[in-house]
Amino acid sequence: MCVKHVPDIQSERALGPDGRVVRDQGDGTLNELDENALEAALALVEEHGGEVVALTVGPDDAVDAVRKGLQMGAEQAVHVLDDAVAGSDVFGTATVLAAAIRRIGADAPVDLVVTGMAGLDGLTSLLPSALAAELDLPQLTLAAELTVADGAVTVRRELDHASEVLTAPLPALVSVTDQANDPRYPNFKGIMAARKKPVDVLTLADLGVDPASVGGDAAWTEVVEAAPRPPRENRVLVNDDGEAGLRLAAWLVENKLV
Repeated sequence: MCVKHVPDIQSERALGPDGRVVRDQGDGTLNELDENALEAALALVEEHGGEVVALTVGPDDAVDAVRKGLQMGAEQAVHVLDDAVAGSDVFGTATVLAAAIRRIGADAPVDLVVTGMAGLDGLTSLLPSALAAELDLPQLTLAAELTVADGAVTVRRELDHASEVLTAPLPALVSVTDQANDPRYPNFKGIMAARKKPVDVLTLADLGVDPASVGGDAAWTEVVEAAPRPPRENRVLVNDDGEAGLRLAAWLVENKLV
């Protein structure tokens, strides 16, 4: 179960001089879409047995993401913490996560890798596919519903004009949308129990990952320039006196927008 620590979407967000998302404002939180993935994993374990391992990659405060996973009910937490990872793009992150999953799987087989559909800091939705490729696993993405039976995972995903039902043999990787469930709230017992559970902290050396293969220097992408969004100009505020709808319709027609 992969989780990510991201800046609060309600906070003022920005890119630093290095072109990276500023993450040191003390307002980080567990990626909201990962809560749906956690809930899906926990529900499967409650039905079929096994355990959920919350895994994250990031700086010191990223541990809050796996701590939240423990509070919700995960049995183990793993935090990959290494300065060389800073600036990694999705491919570098997938390399590190894949190495960590292989290490976890050395002790007990990993039957299913579950992720959220996207990280709310970047919203690329690329990580699930990149991670599945690194692990050489079948991928079932954007699942609005998932079930496991007879050594296979089945998902339903909603498209614009249709629903798809896809099945793949285990082990596999599934990314989950916010339509899949309503994540549980950690109760007091879970919060207290999470305080006593250790977080396994790993470095790239522990995972056998070459630092030169990850980080900003190895990234396939680069932010060349960024600037704040300019303020809106020439706005027209209309007080609705009962005629606002008609005025809006007339404006749309006048500007050939309908």
